[in-house]
Amino acid sequence: MKDKETVREAIRKRYGSIAKNQPAAGCCSNGCDCNGTPIGRTEASLRLGYTEEDLKSVPPEANLGLGCGNPLAIAALKPGETVLDLGSGGGFDCFLARRQVGEQGLVIGVDMTPAMIKLARKNLKESGYTNVEFRLGEIEHLPVADATVDVIISNCVINLSVEKEQVFKEAYRVLKKGGRLSVSDSVATVELPPEAKQNLSKITGCIAGAESIETLKSMLRRAGFTEPVLTPRDNSKEIIAAWIPGSKIEDYVASYLIEAVK
Repeated sequence: MKDKETVREAIRKRYGSIAKNQPAAGCCSNGCDCNGTPIGRTEASLRLGYTEEDLKSVPPEANLGLGCGNPLAIAALKPGETVLDLGSGGGFDCFLARRQVGEQGLVIGVDMTPAMIKLARKNLKESGYTNVEFRLGEIEHLPVADATVDVIISNCVINLSVEKEQVFKEAYRVLKKGGRLSVSDSVATVELPPEAKQNLSKITGCIAGAESIETLKSMLRRAGFTEPVLTPRDNSKEIIAAWIPGSKIEDYVASYLIEAVK
C-alpha cells in the first residue's frame, strides 16, 4: 500500500473534483475512471437499491450516483434516533435518513473532503432541513462525542480508509450501547493482484482497499463489536461490473452489507 497521506490526498482530489464538477453522468456508479459508457446518476442509484421516490425526495445535487449499495435498507431507522453517516459526500443518504428519524431525530454527516462538505451544506441550506448537519473530519478521528449515536451508516467509504480498524474503533466509541453499524461496502472475495493494490486509481475507486470477509470480521471484533454479519448483495456482480466494464473486477470484489451491534 502506498504512503497513507498520499492515498488520503488522492482520495480528496478525486472526490473533490466530483463535488465541484457535478457531472450529469459519470462513467461508473462510483465515479471511477474508465472508458465505459457513461451511467446516469438515476440509473446508478436505482441499481444500488434506491427508489424513484428516494431520488425525488432529496436535493438534486445531493445524489452523485456514488456507492455500492443502500445502507438505509438495513438500518431500520426509528423516529428520534441520531444517525451518523461516514463519508457523507453531497448528503444523499443523510437527507434520506432524516425522513425516517423525523424532526426529533438528528443526522450527522462526516466527510474529509472540503468540497463535499461545501456541497452538502449548500444542499442543506437550500432544503431548509433543521435536523441534519455536516462536519469536516476524517472517519478515523470522528468529530463526534462518545456514546451519542444510535446508528452508523456508510456507503462504500470504509474501504477507502488506510486505517480501517481505527474506523471501526471510532464507530464503536461514538455508538451508544445497543447502537448499530449498518453499512454498504466493497469486500474482496479473492486476493487482489499486487499491482492492483498499488494502483491509486483502483484505491480511490473502491477496489484496491477492499478487505476479505474474515479480515473485516476480525477488525470489527477487535474494535469491540460482537457477531458481525456480512451479506452479499444479490446484484453485486452487476454493480461492480459497471465500475470498470470489461475488466472482470467483479471476480475479485463484491458489494456487501455489513452489520454489527455495540
